[in-house]
Amino acid sequence: MKENKYDDETFFEQYSQMNRSINGLSGAGEWNTLQKMLPDFKDKRVLDLGCGFGWHCRYAIDRGALSVMGIDISEKMLHKAKEINQSAFIRYECVAIEDFEYVENSFDIVISSLAFHYISSFEELCKKIYRSLTPGGWFVFSVEHPVFTAEGSQDWEYDKKGDKKYWPVDRYFEEGVREANFLGEKVVKYHRTLTTYINALLKAGFEICELIEPVPDKRLLETVPDMKEELRRPMMLLVSAVKG
Repeated sequence: MKENKYDDETFFEQYSQMNRSINGLSGAGEWNTLQKMLPDFKDKRVLDLGCGFGWHCRYAIDRGALSVMGIDISEKMLHKAKEINQSAFIRYECVAIEDFEYVENSFDIVISSLAFHYISSFEELCKKIYRSLTPGGWFVFSVEHPVFTAEGSQDWEYDKKGDKKYWPVDRYFEEGVREANFLGEKVVKYHRTLTTYINALLKAGFEICELIEPVPDKRLLETVPDMKEELRRPMMLLVSAVKG
């Protein structure tokens, strides 16, 4: 059974207090970089996988997208999305990314933000996404960096005074399930290597355009507590690719 931690009341309330949940795209440390990787949305049909509060859906519509389908496994996420990012041109559907029907040539752009580390098979998903895109269609996504997911606990090592010493990296080539600490809860995620991410895209037929390990922009580094810690190790991986 696919895990859906976001419909747990306590976990969802914690998530709702995150900077990216309150301030939307401007509150996300990677947004300044990801925004520059996105294609032109004008008159495009867009699919957002793991759409959450719908911030990227709204962004696409505001930039001329013909229509956007946002899917998420969490009913609470979608309820919030409909509340704060509703549009006559956005359709939200409660379905797991793995179970969505990827109809051939049905989208021009597929985007996803920090969702694929919850998916057990990235290679199979890439094949489905490739099939659903029109020729020349774009696939742009962010995912937790393999350095961030490798050890599993997703927390720093601390000294006796409680200060952060370093970020542990272990079992890097041992792909699979990790039980991470996130928002005070144990959450199941899937670790995979950088090689696996890239080769899954190539085997599906994608041409990779950009691969970036983002750092927060200057504004966030100066205004958000602990944001400078993000310069000590990569937390995210951003990728853009096109259907060849």
